[in-house]
Amino acid sequence: MTQAESGTILVVGDPISAELARTLDLCGRTWHGMCFNDDPSGVEPTDGWVGAIIDLSNDPESGWSVARGLRRSDRDPVRTLILVSGGQLAELSHRDDLFDDFCLTPFHPSEIEARLNHLLATAGPIATRSEVVLYENLALNLETYQASVSDRPLDLTYMEYELLKFLVQNPGKVFSREMLLSRVWGYDYYGGARTVDVHVRRLRAKLGEEHADLIQTVRSVGYRFGHLRWRA
Repeated sequence: MTQAESGTILVVGDPISAELARTLDLCGRTWHGMCFNDDPSGVEPTDGWVGAIIDLSNDPESGWSVARGLRRSDRDPVRTLILVSGGQLAELSHRDDLFDDFCLTPFHPSEIEARLNHLLATAGPIATRSEVVLYENLALNLETYQASVSDRPLDLTYMEYELLKFLVQNPGKVFSREMLLSRVWGYDYYGGARTVDVHVRRLRAKLGEEHADLIQTVRSVGYRFGHLRWRA
């Protein structure tokens, strides 16, 4: 069992929802719940938190304050999953340095489990034998949800990875923002098309200047992945 599987997750909310507590228990995760006004450093395990979940849906300002505190810790930054309502999505683009992934409330337990598994797995070793999707210098490991470009690991959130995977698996095709929302986020997702723009911007930044143009903007339509091999 890895440290990420056996370590303690910090869960912060006021209140912590019974559904979240039940989901974490059923996943077999060890977690410690706190309110926004509590000091997490006083109860932090000796080997640190393996991750954190912060519920911002009821008190966003207090939640963001906790997130900033975790980023300023003397230890390595704690990988953080935030829970937000649909009306709070606009806040994320200006604070994306304070969290690693997000999930909309109300959430489905299986989504929380999948996002948490991915969040904690990014700290683990890369699998030596697994299915890998390649495009030029970009590689995506479909089993470990890890990605790299020119052998440089990419620290992607769950939805950044899902979006990149979808694009890589459909090179050359043009997708509107609405199509990407339905194909990647799902038909029951309540976020707007701006969500796609935010994730594309973050993906380009993480790919780096040399590879950012792998995701191309098609004016008045949407986005296309990959380099064109012909001209009109």
